[in-house]
Amino acid sequence: MSASSGRHFLQIPGPTNVPDRVLRALAQPTIDHRGPDFAELALDVLRRVEPVFGTSGPVVIYPSSGTGAWEAALVNTLSPGDRVLAFETGHFATLWRDMAEGLGLVVDFVPGDWRHGVDPAVVAERLAADEQHRIAAVMVVHNETSTGVTSRVPEIRAAIDEAGHPALLLVDTISSLGSIDYRHDEWGVDVTVSCSQKGLMLPPGLGFNAISAKALAAAERARLPKSYWNWAPFLEANERGFYPYTPPTNLLYGLREALSLLESEGLPAVFARHDRHAAATRAAVRGWGLEVLCADEREHSSSLTAVLLPEEHDANKVRQIILDRFDMSLGAGLGKLTGRVFRIGHLGDLNDLTLAGTLAGVQMGLELAGVPVDPSGLRAALDVLRG
Repeated sequence: MSASSGRHFLQIPGPTNVPDRVLRALAQPTIDHRGPDFAELALDVLRRVEPVFGTSGPVVIYPSSGTGAWEAALVNTLSPGDRVLAFETGHFATLWRDMAEGLGLVVDFVPGDWRHGVDPAVVAERLAADEQHRIAAVMVVHNETSTGVTSRVPEIRAAIDEAGHPALLLVDTISSLGSIDYRHDEWGVDVTVSCSQKGLMLPPGLGFNAISAKALAAAERARLPKSYWNWAPFLEANERGFYPYTPPTNLLYGLREALSLLESEGLPAVFARHDRHAAATRAAVRGWGLEVLCADEREHSSSLTAVLLPEEHDANKVRQIILDRFDMSLGAGLGKLTGRVFRIGHLGDLNDLTLAGTLAGVQMGLELAGVPVDPSGLRAALDVLRG
């Protein structure tokens, strides 16, 4: 059966659904990016995006994907041969490691099982052992999009402080910003990396770096090659509301509207909504008799849930049935989780009824794929949503 009516359910963990108000904002006529109207737009967006990061410091907004923002964080703060500490929490943490190595950095990569976040005790142990302070930075993925595991950044910051180590703290919030409580300044993060197409409810195309004073000082010493990603011309031009090169004007229109939506709901309410939807999804998974991939109750993601299937079942087959029969897209398992998990995205522009419909479609798809599930899983989710 081919579904042709109604809206497609896009329940991957990003890109997420773009609200109609944001779509309309994106469609405004492009303006002169060297004129006063653009300066007004840029200054407004730069000011209003700061609370989403939990910072009063500068935020650079690149025309880029999150991958570009990863690179910007590294090349602006580090030099060839610098040592960084990174953790195998999932597919995207591994890709960030690969980028660091490709840029000429030496990566101490702590292996992991993709079911747990960064262990703060290991951070403290590794840094305490680094008596010569050769480690220049600690790289952490706050919310690992491939696994649905959220690392405990405040505890990681405390571990760095406990070790008395001067390493920078670089944090990827690509699938957590605007969905999960995050506090750049309070948690002592030096560079926060993010992008537009997840909790900010925009199409892909914007990359972000929130920058601490310590990171700005490091940038004065950093010697990795950079041009497009260089913070210095950005920060200078941003003071006047401009860009050092052609800006993504229409995406900035959309960002302004998305920020208005977040402000209207209030960030605490946004985070509470995501927490509730995540709890409902986990209730469904456990009610079906299946396993949530994240193995630590303290690290469950409020952006997405990765569902681990029994070894005899193919998660990609389940996803294909759900797409064909119910016109709904779910996230695939990535890397070594290919075929073992599917990922339910519950972030961004989402309400209770959309999530209920999503979980109904997942339950029907599992049944059609021959995965033995208890149909009371959906009821368990609805009980959470009613509560």
